[in-house]
Amino acid sequence: MPRILALEQELFPEDAWTPEMFAAEFAQPASRRLYLVAEEGDTLIGYAGMMFTGGPQADVVTLAVEPSRWSRGTGTALLTALVDEAARRGCTEVLLEVREDNPRARRLYLRQGFAEIGIRRGYYQPSGVDAVVMRKALA
Repeated sequence: MPRILALEQELFPEDAWTPEMFAAEFAQPASRRLYLVAEEGDTLIGYAGMMFTGGPQADVVTLAVEPSRWSRGTGTALLTALVDEAARRGCTEVLLEVREDNPRARRLYLRQGFAEIGIRRGYYQPSGVDAVVMRKALA
């Protein structure tokens, strides 16, 4: 948990999740949440989480990769594992929000078959940055 919190603060300094937010997420039942970590040896290099709504939709709630591991497939592997699990659970679509000012993440999601479908103005707080809503239909 300390490394997740450190990476969260490093990557999202304006609107990082708090320890309490992570604890509340991790306390959810496995039927409602899935959290994954990517490690190299004993070192955390990324994490990702998904929310299952109980219906046909799943939502990627977080995805983070250590900057030294960017462009090496870690984010793709985490996202693929989440999407595969959503499909396995019978979901027909996956949604997510991504900061409008995060082109690296937006490109990852576009490469993985997500489409930009809307904007949520001022979504990220307290920074007030807009979120781009993205959707991927599952076969």
